[in-house]
Amino acid sequence: MKDLFSSADMSPQNLLPYDGTVHYHGPVVPKADADQYHQVLMDHIEWKHDEAMMFGKKIITKRKVAWYGDKDFKYTYSKVTKSALYWTKELLEIKELAERESQESYNSCLLNLYHSGAEGMAWHSDGEKDLKKNGAIASMSFGAVRKFAFKHKEKKVTVPVILDHGSLLVMKGTTQKHWLHRLPPTKKVQQPRINLTFRTIIENQG
Repeated sequence: MKDLFSSADMSPQNLLPYDGTVHYHGPVVPKADADQYHQVLMDHIEWKHDEAMMFGKKIITKRKVAWYGDKDFKYTYSKVTKSALYWTKELLEIKELAERESQESYNSCLLNLYHSGAEGMAWHSDGEKDLKKNGAIASMSFGAVRKFAFKHKEKKVTVPVILDHGSLLVMKGTTQKHWLHRLPPTKKVQQPRINLTFRTIIENQG
């Protein structure tokens, strides 16, 4: 992939008013390339329905997920542990783009496949113990345009943002400590969306 944005003057503004940093870079992949990535990810990622433990019962979601990384990192969330698959060629290309745009580095990626607007994600923060504390999380979107939102844990202030096809959003600093985020469901969207969240796993922290 070519270097799409090289000027430091194009750095985005922080979307959050306080207690964290979120940069929305907008579309960083040309539409033709984004279309191609979307199709390749749909066809060649090892998608599986997500699992979560709630009130002692295993819940299987309609949304599908996949977990990739530099090696078979273990990642536990919602009381379920996943073991990472090794990167595909396309995932490495997208990771390199996300790293160049965000000026951060990542060693793993959690992918989500939302088949339509009927599927979303409830309020949560990515504060699992496996993740680098206050580390950056780069979220790439391919497919349907969806609304995303942040909510302060104490002050309940909300900040919405529209995530475009081929776009990049980066959360870092104390964002996960002070803010929740979600992907609200909507009846207006019928097309699928793929979300790639590049992260940094820290092993043997304890």
